[in-house]
Amino acid sequence: MGMRPVASMTGFARTEGQVALPVALAWAWEARSVNSKSLDLRIRLPHGFDSLDAPIRKLIAEIFSRGSISLSLAITGEPQTTGVRINEAVLDRLIAVAANKAQHLPAGIGPASLDGLLLVKGVIEPIEPQLDTSGLAERDRVLLESLRAALLALGKARAEEGARLNVVINQHVTRLRELTNASATCASAQPAAIKARFERQIAEFTSGSITLTPERLAQEVALLAVKADIREEIDRLKAHLDQAAELIDTGGPCGRRLDFLSQELNREANTLCSKSQEVELTRIGLDLKATIDQLREQIQNIE
Repeated sequence: MGMRPVASMTGFARTEGQVALPVALAWAWEARSVNSKSLDLRIRLPHGFDSLDAPIRKLIAEIFSRGSISLSLAITGEPQTTGVRINEAVLDRLIAVAANKAQHLPAGIGPASLDGLLLVKGVIEPIEPQLDTSGLAERDRVLLESLRAALLALGKARAEEGARLNVVINQHVTRLRELTNASATCASAQPAAIKARFERQIAEFTSGSITLTPERLAQEVALLAVKADIREEIDRLKAHLDQAAELIDTGGPCGRRLDFLSQELNREANTLCSKSQEVELTRIGLDLKATIDQLREQIQNIE
């Protein structure tokens, strides 16, 4: 099975479901994903569903490698009940308070009635059906199946966003290739120009009142040679761009490696600018740096 295409870390998905089970249940999963350096999970579950936490984390890790994922489960619809019960402790406290306050009521205000106290929240409680061990296991199984569907939908949304990013990233890589090739054709980068500049600078060192020992002259010559030649930087730029293109074509989680390559590209562009001996090469170097920054901004979204 081949690797999946480059995916973004941004997406949203929602799934809903309902089943009879031993107890009727209706629910909705919502999953949101944004950028993150690692896999960061935020899970919100209703009371009584904590048993899902560990399998949820395992399932997400099987599908995604990076991203800040917020996941929530909402139990929808009216809760199923088998009857009601009266919370005697709450009702007794309300009756005692009402009896005490009745002695100090202003004129025109009657004492609290029993039917009025029964309407106070918490006095009458619904009796919810209880699931046994096998019922809870079946409930969790059904919810996790629904969650898998939600996560796959989230993965699809991230892949669709990744396809859009892929177009932009390839445009930046193409532009960087053009600029790299242009830097190689600059006049100051040509061997003849390098040789002429090299000879001129050596002549300056050996003329006039400046006297250099053979050892010092050799050091200066070596330093000039290093500063004049940008071919190594151009070769490394091309190699990094080839590797970036290969990562994008291969697909799968490659955001971290692309980010590292963008840093290496920026390093070479900085060196090229520092070695520049003409305005045109400096302009190309600055364009390289600007395009690399744009590339890296898009790469931050890649899983």
